Amino acid sequence: MTFPEFKVSKYSREPHYLVVGHPISHSLSPVMHNLSLEYYEVDARYFAIDLEPRSVNDFISWMNREPFLGCNITIPFKQHFLNVPERLSEEAEAVRAINTISKDESGASLTGHNTDIYGFQQPLLEYDDHLDYGRGIVFGSGGASLAVQFALADLGFEEIVIVSRSPTRVQPMHGAHHVTVADYSQWQSYSEEACIVVNTTPVGMGESKGKSIIQDHEAHFLSGKVCYDLVYNPLKTKFLEQAENEGGIAVNGLDMLISQGSRSHEIWTGNTFPYKQVKNELLTFFES
Repeated sequence: MTFPEFKVSKYSREPHYLVVGHPISHSLSPVMHNLSLEYYEVDARYFAIDLEPRSVNDFISWMNREPFLGCNITIPFKQHFLNVPERLSEEAEAVRAINTISKDESGASLTGHNTDIYGFQQPLLEYDDHLDYGRGIVFGSGGASLAVQFALADLGFEEIVIVSRSPTRVQPMHGAHHVTVADYSQWQSYSEEACIVVNTTPVGMGESKGKSIIQDHEAHFLSGKVCYDLVYNPLKTKFLEQAENEGGIAVNGLDMLISQGSRSHEIWTGNTFPYKQVKNELLTFFES
């Protein structure tokens, strides 16, 4: 629902958590957060809100209301809301992008967090044997890209290549070292020594479903690499199909979604997700 629709609904007067983005219809966050809220018998509900640009200021004011308990932030607002909270977590300060806002116990002040970093790193633990922590290639330069850059640097990667359609406008993560910016016609020259290729763009979902960040004739550059798509709906994007067809290791964004959501839920409630139940519920959604 849109934010104006939510404001006049009965749910707006009850304790609530939100995820805001534009568009937002693809989001599975309400499925897993509401399951966890029910699991721990928390008296609140979680809703996905399509936040149109004209409603942003109204929403910022809404966060001061008592029924509002916290929110997740997704495309395109991860950097837009950076100056809204009174405080930023250490990770959010470093990345300069937030995906979670929490309230203090008094409800008087807000803190911005970035749980994408934790969420991105957790699924990679399974693929440690396939990573040499040398070079990583990251498609996209928005808020999610900044979190991935931080996560890769934190894991010990020696070099990060950011691929952007507007490379001259890219600002790497503050304080980042050994970062190279390339355009889409140049990334192939960096592929040989890369062990991971990450898609942080929305290409592959929604209106761009069936499309990929790379051309079919470039797919062989993915051979033998961990190919990580932050997109989780659909589970297998064209990018991941290209990777598998060329002998790459495909990692979709579902486990990242669950991990970052679990960290957000922990910040808000002190509880982590019942992981198996949440993942099984989400997989059922994809099977239906």
